[in-house]
Amino acid sequence: MDPDTSGNLEEQLRELRLRVQVIEETLKARGVTLVSVQRMPMETAATPMAERPVEPVMQRATEAAPASMPALPIVPPLFGAVKEKSGDTRSLENRVASQWFNRIGIFAILIGMAWFLKFAFDNQWIGPLGRVVIGLLAGAGLIAWSERFRAKKYIAFSYSLKAVGSGVLYLSLWAAFSVYHLIPAPVAFIAMIAVTAFNGYLAWAQDAELLALYAIVGALTTPVLVSTGENHEVTLFSYLLMLDVAVLVLVMARPWSRLLFGAFLGTVVFVFGWWTEFYTQAQALRTAFFLVCFFLIFAFAPRLVQVTRREDGSTSAWDSFATIVLPVCNAALGFLGFYCLLEPKTADWTAPWLAVAFAAFYLLLLRLRALGRLHESTVALQSLHLSTAVVFLTIAIPLKTHGRWLTIGWLVEGVALLWTARRIGSQLLRVLSLICLALGILALLTNDSVASTIPIFNARFGTYCVAIAVFGFVAWISYGSAQNDPQFVPDWRALAATAVLIVNALILIGISLEIHAFWWYRMWQGRFDDYRSCAMDAQFTYSAFFMLFGAVLLATGFWRRSAFLRWQALVLLAFSIGKVFTVDVSELSQGFRILSFLGLGALLLGVSFVYQRDWLNLRSHEGETR
Repeated sequence: MDPDTSGNLEEQLRELRLRVQVIEETLKARGVTLVSVQRMPMETAATPMAERPVEPVMQRATEAAPASMPALPIVPPLFGAVKEKSGDTRSLENRVASQWFNRIGIFAILIGMAWFLKFAFDNQWIGPLGRVVIGLLAGAGLIAWSERFRAKKYIAFSYSLKAVGSGVLYLSLWAAFSVYHLIPAPVAFIAMIAVTAFNGYLAWAQDAELLALYAIVGALTTPVLVSTGENHEVTLFSYLLMLDVAVLVLVMARPWSRLLFGAFLGTVVFVFGWWTEFYTQAQALRTAFFLVCFFLIFAFAPRLVQVTRREDGSTSAWDSFATIVLPVCNAALGFLGFYCLLEPKTADWTAPWLAVAFAAFYLLLLRLRALGRLHESTVALQSLHLSTAVVFLTIAIPLKTHGRWLTIGWLVEGVALLWTARRIGSQLLRVLSLICLALGILALLTNDSVASTIPIFNARFGTYCVAIAVFGFVAWISYGSAQNDPQFVPDWRALAATAVLIVNALILIGISLEIHAFWWYRMWQGRFDDYRSCAMDAQFTYSAFFMLFGAVLLATGFWRRSAFLRWQALVLLAFSIGKVFTVDVSELSQGFRILSFLGLGALLLGVSFVYQRDWLNLRSHEGETR
């Protein structure tokens, strides 16, 4: 019985008899006879349980049990059932008092110990050696004393004492080295490493992630405490490298992914601090070696870390950091570090190849299969590696090229990614291809390159021709995918329609720019007496081109039986009508004005006649492509 249950013993016995009575009646209904248990003699009661004969308590009745026997009733619990609680159900008051006050207490004690040591130093109470020895004994004693509390199941308080004891040890060793100069820097460094290693061993043996975090904090504090202000790159980076490898081993064996956050952050801070203080170009090769080691450790860490999944399949925030945030930060900071290592004289041609090398690495990492401790990439990590590779390829283009070659590079990359996305059925790759195509269009429209004196046959119009061809290919790929990929038919159709619109818009913009350059170049050569004459010729050419292109687009729409193309043609013709009646009336001379109106009228009458005769039987909408 639960000793905490309220009520006296007689009430509990009465309830117990009622429950037994219910069970007996149910068993009798099922044809089970209870054998009465007689009071045992004292001799039998005194016999050990193992030596007593086993007697049946129940036996089946000789008569057959009924075909359909009633089910046993569900008897409520006698004194209330205890439900198993999942998760941390402690109140806010409990968490604040037991956790946050605990951590603040650790910090306060460390500060107090530091002030006490300073006070003792200032008043010359104890000699330098005695102070250090007392500090070491106090730190070791606190760590040993913490084990007593751990044995009594006061785990959190035990860890707190270990943290305080480790802090006292670090402070004592620092004082022995920096304040009293009792030991040299290498001895203090080795001693602090020993303290860190001991904490790491305790964390491993006791399966305590919190102790491992304390060990990492102590390990990262050690170089600061024993620093002499001199450049010791090899010692510092070798130490950080060993620390990162140790953390990687821990997260491979234990689901302690947040240790990676401390190791990565500490490595970044130390490398950046050393870089700003001591780096010179003469150390580039040695620094590059250590950067490669750091980069590879944190690049492979997401596929080595043990990830704990909840019942619903989700992961913790620290696991998400290890598998999503860490790869992004590592890629960005790694590329930035290697880019800063490049010599300024050769950076223009080496930087693009550096970006290509990073892209190739992430593509290889994407294709790397599980091997030993290296587990398979998750879908999110695969998408992240693929996106990273594409981003570095996209970065390599502006680093290598400028002007029209930048535009062409992004456009070609975009259509290549789209073709690959169709082949492997990757939605992510399709999105990345659209981003590259959008960058290409933006670069094309914002590029201020001047056309050659020769119309059409110049670099600017050639770039427009490449863009037109690229988006024509995009339309062809999208149209074919809409026919063969039933899952994403609306998406592919929308992309095909958008690509066709862009093709027609680029044709209009490209040729309009050539018309503008052609007439204004002749005006600059002095072939026109005034600005108005040149403007009239240019406006008439614009109107003629718009009407001609509208007619060609309309004819193509009839030929391909595409209402989408015909609507574009009608919109362009409507724009031509508005231009003729607003701009041409006021800008053109009498002769050009007549030609403009006659041409527009003839074209509109022809279009109207075709629609009225319905030669292609469009009214029935049979076989119409949208």
